[in-house]
Amino acid sequence: MAEPGARRRHHRRGAPERDGARPLGGVGLVIDVVDAHHHLWVLGTPGQRYAWLEDAPVERFHGPDAPLRTDYELDDFRADAEGLREIGMRLVGSVHVDAGASDGVAEARWISQLRESEGMPQAIVAGADLLAADAEERLRALTGIPGVVGVRHILNWHPDPRFTYTARADIISDPVWLANFAALVQADLSFDAQVYPDQYADLARLARQHPEAQIILNHTGMPIGRSDDDIAHWRVQLRALAAEPNVSIKISGLGMVDHRWDAASLRPFVREAIEAFGAERAMFASNFPVDKLYSSYAQLYTAFDELTRDASASERGALFGLTARRIYRMGPLGPSRQETTR
Repeated sequence: MAEPGARRRHHRRGAPERDGARPLGGVGLVIDVVDAHHHLWVLGTPGQRYAWLEDAPVERFHGPDAPLRTDYELDDFRADAEGLREIGMRLVGSVHVDAGASDGVAEARWISQLRESEGMPQAIVAGADLLAADAEERLRALTGIPGVVGVRHILNWHPDPRFTYTARADIISDPVWLANFAALVQADLSFDAQVYPDQYADLARLARQHPEAQIILNHTGMPIGRSDDDIAHWRVQLRALAAEPNVSIKISGLGMVDHRWDAASLRPFVREAIEAFGAERAMFASNFPVDKLYSSYAQLYTAFDELTRDASASERGALFGLTARRIYRMGPLGPSRQETTR
């Protein structure tokens, strides 16, 4: 298969670094950011398809996605993250999460090649359908790809077609799926769980059945309901899920459910997630370029900063990067290839 990157544009310099960064809160410190969830893609790659970006548009809850229907490569991501420098932060690492590619193994190999040549993304969460007949074979292939530390299989189900990602509500209890999940755990891969609040109880049961599994709840648990009752339901279910010690959370994706967000509208979700899981099991992430539909990279991380100003330095360090480094087994983060050639 031809790998993306053959059509790479001119390399843009731009990884944020300490020089010239404005300190946060007047304390003279620069925050090192590890983005725990972002995507890259090159459309039109032979043998690879991103159906949600290349097929005819359909109405989805995240809004019109025409701006996403173009290539988004590592240089584009770095250029977006360069805005961190203006708010006293710098990007030092990232986790690439599958972008809905038709061939998750090929996508992971491409990202692994970027990891080798560019030093980023440092960790890879690959896409895999755990109901597929060849799921176990694909899991074995993924374990041989440098940088792959986990797998995501999107399980969001909703009766409204604008919100559902799957055709079935019971996938997480399917015997075939459960057998392949057990194989995933045996292969020492983490699992990125993308579900809605009504599905948290099933996820909690899975966590109890596999206490050795590392499960990461995506996108703040996707609180799509906006009514007071919906938010209360999300809060109760989130607290119950957080009681499982092998579950952590990515605080991200809130723009998808609140297109006109500001720090005040994000506050109850960000603060509740941190209080439920603790900073040692919570991590900030951009979900770029999807959340680029609603804000710039710097605007998003400015909100994260404002909403955690009363946290301790160690808690903020965990939220902005250290938790992601530990959960995704990234180890020490040296300078990227881009930074060393500046």
